[in-house]
Amino acid sequence: MNQQNTFWLPIKKLFILYLGLIGIFFIGRLGLFYQYFDRISQSGTEYGWSFLYGLKMDTMVAAMLLVVPAIIMLLLPKFLSRLGNLFLRVYFLLVFILAIYIENATFPFFAEFDVRPNELFINYLEYPKEVLGNIWATYKLEIFISSLMLVLFSVWYWAKSRLFFETIFDVAYWKRAALLMPVLFILFIGIRSSFGHRPANISDATYTKSHLVNEVTKNSLYAIGYAYYSQKKTDVDVTKIYGKMPVKEAFERMGKHLDLSVGRCLTPFSRPVISHFKQKTPKNLVIFIQESLGAQFVGALNGAQGEKGITPNLDKLSKQSITFNQLYSNGTRSIRGLAGLVAGFLSVPGKGVLKRNKSQKDFFTVAQLLKRHGYHSIFIYGGEKRFDNMASWFYGNGFDEIIDENMFINPKFHGVWGVSDEDLVERANQEFKQLYKKQQPFVSVMFSTTNHTPFDFPEGRIELIKGVEPYSVKNAIKFADYAMGKFINQAKKEDYYKDTIFVIAADHNVRVYGDDLLPYAMFRIPGFIFGEGVKARKVERLSTQADLLATALDLIGVEKLHYPILGHSIFENHKKDMSLLQFHQMYGLRVGDEIAIIQPQEEPVTMKIKNGRLVNADHNQELEKDVLAFVVGLNELYQKQLYKPITASDCQ
Repeated sequence: MNQQNTFWLPIKKLFILYLGLIGIFFIGRLGLFYQYFDRISQSGTEYGWSFLYGLKMDTMVAAMLLVVPAIIMLLLPKFLSRLGNLFLRVYFLLVFILAIYIENATFPFFAEFDVRPNELFINYLEYPKEVLGNIWATYKLEIFISSLMLVLFSVWYWAKSRLFFETIFDVAYWKRAALLMPVLFILFIGIRSSFGHRPANISDATYTKSHLVNEVTKNSLYAIGYAYYSQKKTDVDVTKIYGKMPVKEAFERMGKHLDLSVGRCLTPFSRPVISHFKQKTPKNLVIFIQESLGAQFVGALNGAQGEKGITPNLDKLSKQSITFNQLYSNGTRSIRGLAGLVAGFLSVPGKGVLKRNKSQKDFFTVAQLLKRHGYHSIFIYGGEKRFDNMASWFYGNGFDEIIDENMFINPKFHGVWGVSDEDLVERANQEFKQLYKKQQPFVSVMFSTTNHTPFDFPEGRIELIKGVEPYSVKNAIKFADYAMGKFINQAKKEDYYKDTIFVIAADHNVRVYGDDLLPYAMFRIPGFIFGEGVKARKVERLSTQADLLATALDLIGVEKLHYPILGHSIFENHKKDMSLLQFHQMYGLRVGDEIAIIQPQEEPVTMKIKNGRLVNADHNQELEKDVLAFVVGLNELYQKQLYKPITASDCQ
């Protein structure tokens, strides 16, 4: 080996390792590109640039991973070469296994959420029992293939790497040390990947109006790391991520869209609300939240475009209830929907309020509100109450009782996520009968589990839909509808029915995906309010989950309530046509057919709905400021603990 080749040997080795990592990332991106090419080719974007921008994202990750080994290669003395060789072999074995594993995991995750692994991926790691059970039940073949791939690679790598690193330490120490600063400078450029004021970040992958193309362009390892970092930072200061605005201005802009005054009570947006349906004895309230039920599956909400035969009970219910035909969810996670339907809150930046420290006590909920009027509150869930921190949040914010998976005696069916919806409704019916018999007013939140991968449910309850897999989303929805129908029929036979207002609504859609920058159409969910004396009607106004809760509270007939709910009853003149949509770290404020969209470290954009798709529009600067106002204002409500129960004495 000549002196010149010896001098450049460490750089040559680092470059080979760089190419290895880039190769893994490239194959993963190419696989996504192939799998979703039909959608990508119809996106109307210059999607070929995805690989160039993707190379930039991949280089940033590879450069980060090469910093530590570069220092070891260039500064470790020769007498420690055996130790250095072992360290580098193990280090890169773990790095390559991680990269291969994450690229494999990207495909089922993308199929489920239409995004690369992000904060959802991190959050699910907190619940290994449910997640591992779900993965094993759904992706056995994928697990086998990826495991085989990892084993074969590990055997091949360990054999080939025996002398790969050892020869580096044969290069004279002073020569290796002389390369340290140039190599670190090159890696620094790779990590920064920008000569501008700000270093490159995940927003550099957002170069088209197509959400799908942007996601394919990203790097999964970078997306996971960025999500973890952002979750930590978002709790501190969202203005560093989305932009700055004085809190007073933010509240005023929010109030304009919500038609709420900031100063009526001691806390923002709190106010006294008079019922339009005063009852001598106020009614009970039952909120039945459906896991992952999109409006597209409910025939009654879509006419000729809806699925036929999947939700016969909801279709029937739509003729007997207040049906919200343009109801949109807060976000894409259950905790966002629960916050909307149980607390009337919108999506705060960062983690949802169910999982954040400052909202575990004295955060407004319907249970705290009605407790002052003598109501007993109960949360009934077929899964484990610890999931998504529900136990802490419900108990800490006014709920008297929680019935979860372990409290069901001899359930008829037990799946990955808990007991079936059929067991849930039968137990709920028994609880309501007992409370009513004791003349105890009650408010209950029920939360289903069936409509979630792997879509397992008991046999013999429904006629399976022809042409689809038995355990698929459509059959799961049909079973969930069966359980809802059973609950409605059982309730109608009981005495408590005539004195109860019922709500059935989804937490979010089963999958929020699409080619639009913000797939707004997939936020549409079903929402029904019914009970004896409730007149059937269709609500065509743009509505939020907070509006649904406010309407239900109006109907139970408590003469005057004091609350901070960020929505209005449909029977109030204050009801505004708007919705705030949170899609991962992106926010969209929709007013009519116009949507202002804001995302981290990006300029806001305005888009319009045309023929069911989002098209670019001229900047609506006021609407773009308004969506920032919601981000800043909601964060302030959480951080300063201003979204709390109030009493009459708190209002002027």
